[in-house]
Amino acid sequence: MKNAYCAIDLGATSGRVILSADGVTIEEIHRFPNQVYEKNGQFFWDTDHLLHEIRQGLGLLAARKDLHICSIGVDTWGVDVVYISKEGRALAHPRAYRDPYTEGVQQEFFKQIPRDRIYEKTGIQFLDFNTLFQFYACAKEHYQPFEQADKYLFIPDYINYELTGVMRCEYTILSTSQLLHAHDRQLDAELVEKCGAKMSCFPPIVMPGEQIGFLKPSVADFGYPVPVTAVASHDTASAVASVPRTVEGRHAAYLSSGTWSLMGIVVDEPVITPLTAEMNFTNEGGVNGTIRLLKNITGMWILEQCRKQWKAQGTDYSYPELVAMAQSVTQTPELFNPDEPRFANPADMPAQVRNGRNMTDAEVVSCIYHSLAHRYGEVFAMLRRIAPWEPEALYIIGGGARNTYLNRLTEEETGVPVLTGSTEATALGNIAIQMQAHTTK
Repeated sequence: MKNAYCAIDLGATSGRVILSADGVTIEEIHRFPNQVYEKNGQFFWDTDHLLHEIRQGLGLLAARKDLHICSIGVDTWGVDVVYISKEGRALAHPRAYRDPYTEGVQQEFFKQIPRDRIYEKTGIQFLDFNTLFQFYACAKEHYQPFEQADKYLFIPDYINYELTGVMRCEYTILSTSQLLHAHDRQLDAELVEKCGAKMSCFPPIVMPGEQIGFLKPSVADFGYPVPVTAVASHDTASAVASVPRTVEGRHAAYLSSGTWSLMGIVVDEPVITPLTAEMNFTNEGGVNGTIRLLKNITGMWILEQCRKQWKAQGTDYSYPELVAMAQSVTQTPELFNPDEPRFANPADMPAQVRNGRNMTDAEVVSCIYHSLAHRYGEVFAMLRRIAPWEPEALYIIGGGARNTYLNRLTEEETGVPVLTGSTEATALGNIAIQMQAHTTK
């Protein structure tokens, strides 16, 4: 019987239950779709669907009698919260970060605490959907699940709770909220109070590698106790855990390339300066006490949404076809900034890319790839100005690592070698943290 580990990896467009019996190779046990849904002009995640699919995947694992599952770990996207009643039930599906209810909230909140002071405290980049602003928006609109909540659980914390019955708040996911003090790595009481939240609603904080509890047999019965371990439950934190700081002798920055692109470096202490504030870089928690100094970039989301719309209209382009389409366009397109708010969640993404121009589908795809690469070049130049050492290469992980065309454009824009790592960096990082925790007991 082989010892094995299970990673539950939930992304904005799909989720997976993954098995590793050696810590190096992975086997996808179960994959399922994930997407926001709209109700009365609000956008939510269907966590009931996610839990159902997770149970399905764990049930398939439990049927494998050749394996002993040593641990399970969960990673997801950041910032979104499930509100829990005193009876321990979810009061509603969680609002999704793409819900427009936080638009304009930042400027109102800065009247409570100035922007510069917030950044000095947290070192977190300012994005409309940060949990800080979601809570403030909920308080403003008297959102009942928020007002009635006895506990706040970020998405991976909620999944862990449903698996074990234990409520904990994992450090790396909490660090995305803009509610955590960057240096003492504890909740900032002033920020929590001013956004209308309650300190008592946050469960105890756990660090990556700590055990949360044991899988409830009612979820999946393995016939033996299966520990559930707190990994770096923010998916990028797990992905970056698998990234070396030097590659082929070069100091490397990383680019985690998926629905979101996240570019940065790993440092030992927060880098909070007037320059990082001006450039809106973030200091998020990593493993083993490290900090991920990075910047969010809207990534493959734009292309994914175009592809989804074209499919609904009857044309289902494969990703190789999309690359070939882009390469067929000989004229360099007029570029756009992928981080413009208009790309957050429009009803017609191709129309946003075209922006009134007459463009074929191929030209739209070419425009997306060139614009992404150009933005990567801009952010890499910023990173060079704030990094404590010179980034000499860019190490790409995640699904985008397979896109040799975009990688070539990125190499041209950054002026440094682009090296590629695993497309499964998040799952590998998740599992590596579990293995380290299991073997050091």
